[in-house]
Amino acid sequence: MTRGPGETAAILLAAGRGTRFGAEPKLLAQLGGKALVRHAAEAAVKSTAHPVVVVTGHRAAEVQSALSGLPVHMVHNALFAQGLSTSLKAGFSTLPPSARAAIVLLGDMPFVTAELIDELVTGWREEGEPAALVPTWNGQRGNPVVISRKLQAAIEGLSGDVGAGPILRARHDVLEWPTHDPAVVQDIDTQEEFAGHRPEAG
Repeated sequence: MTRGPGETAAILLAAGRGTRFGAEPKLLAQLGGKALVRHAAEAAVKSTAHPVVVVTGHRAAEVQSALSGLPVHMVHNALFAQGLSTSLKAGFSTLPPSARAAIVLLGDMPFVTAELIDELVTGWREEGEPAALVPTWNGQRGNPVVISRKLQAAIEGLSGDVGAGPILRARHDVLEWPTHDPAVVQDIDTQEEFAGHRPEAG
């Protein structure tokens, strides 16, 4: 079965300050010779999700420069300081009418691959397009999450520094998708976590 063009988009959230990381902008930190955020963006671009929408905010010009040359659609969230919900809303408001869902990626999860994205998108479609499909690893919920367009109204009602979690936990039509890939729970919040993933750290 061939997926129709634009059926599932990708939203990459890259607007946050990453305050737990310290003074250095987290998403611009270099891992394997490229900015942290570029790893996630390249995975999205290589996947079947289309278009790839990148929501910027903090240090927007530098994030955009770090993604130079990639076929992504940049959306600046001027309200990023009000929290994650504003970036999620900005991303969904930019989706084309053809997109029935979006897989929402976080800019600080560099180990998510295009293959994992495609696995989740395919799973969402083959399971009857539930309200959302949430990957799990060893029973722990992670990211990226495929979110149906039918949840957009609920997302518009979010406020503050929260993502879609409260909506997903409250619904019975959200499907968990067990995966063998630990990347779904591997985000980078601190310098210590970042140092542990550098090549020289083994």
